Amino acid sequence: MAAADEGLGLTWERGVAAVGLDLARRTVALADGRQLPFDGLVIATGARARTLPGTDGLAGVHALRTLDDALAVRAAVEAGGRLVVVGAGFIGAEVAASCRSRGGDVAMVEPLPAPLARVLGAPMGQVVADLHRDHGVELHLGVGVERLEGDGHVERVVLADGQVLDAEVVVVGIGVIPNTEWLEGSGVELADGVVCDETTLVAPGVVACGDVARWPNRLYDEVMRVEHWEHALDMAAHAARRLLAQDRGEPGEAFAPVPFFWSDQYDRKIQLAGRVRPDDEVAVVAGSLDERRFCALYGRDGRVVGALTMNMPAKVIRYRRQIAEGLGWDDALAAAAGS
Repeated sequence: MAAADEGLGLTWERGVAAVGLDLARRTVALADGRQLPFDGLVIATGARARTLPGTDGLAGVHALRTLDDALAVRAAVEAGGRLVVVGAGFIGAEVAASCRSRGGDVAMVEPLPAPLARVLGAPMGQVVADLHRDHGVELHLGVGVERLEGDGHVERVVLADGQVLDAEVVVVGIGVIPNTEWLEGSGVELADGVVCDETTLVAPGVVACGDVARWPNRLYDEVMRVEHWEHALDMAAHAARRLLAQDRGEPGEAFAPVPFFWSDQYDRKIQLAGRVRPDDEVAVVAGSLDERRFCALYGRDGRVVGALTMNMPAKVIRYRRQIAEGLGWDDALAAAAGS
């Protein structure tokens, strides 16, 4: 359904999906058969949640993508239902913390050795694991899910090692899939997302942003796709400026941010600025892991590539700026030792 917004100078096309792109004719094909012409195009189709095979039609299993999902999970937990969270990334860990804080009976399953291990690395992930254990979450780490069982409604989660967990409600947080199927055959390069150049340009007059966009970040010398909330806002603004630059015949600037995310779990605020890897060097430069109030730096190739804080927000803001400026590893450690 098309609806005009004269205040913004745009027309909304609600309730109809884009199903194809013709770069030569500069049109977007809509599911209702129309061809929508464009001069400039922003691809911001995001990503969808991965699901566990064999769970279609099984009630009580949620991916937490909608308000209805959240309300259903809350109602089940408050009614005394046992919650099993599959996946201990951002979504899983936050759901476990929120439901446990409301008094729920919560178990969390993660095939990696610690929550958030893929993002923070195993040692710092263990700090998060201990945080959840201390709040009463039953953790099953280093093991995957074999299947979910139940007669129309989930009743059990069977793990790969044979353990069986009773469950009245399950939240699945095992990552996302970029929504790129509608672009197949269009000539747009697809590889775990829409591939852009370093300025977010996909093709003449076409840019991409958000969870669906994959681009070379020159600050890290890495082609990356980032799924964080703040990144989507920043990249959208940059992509819009890139389109306007092309209209003026200008080349556009590279998009080279320091990725940033935060996660509130219990009374702890976890914040990470940067792009870290499991084999990065890690040093705690302020606070204490035991107190769960600290700042840790990640180093690689002689420079700081990330800063992780727990309940130290001012530190991560400062280090994010310094990382963008090329903060050296030795200089950072020396400065921290002298402060």
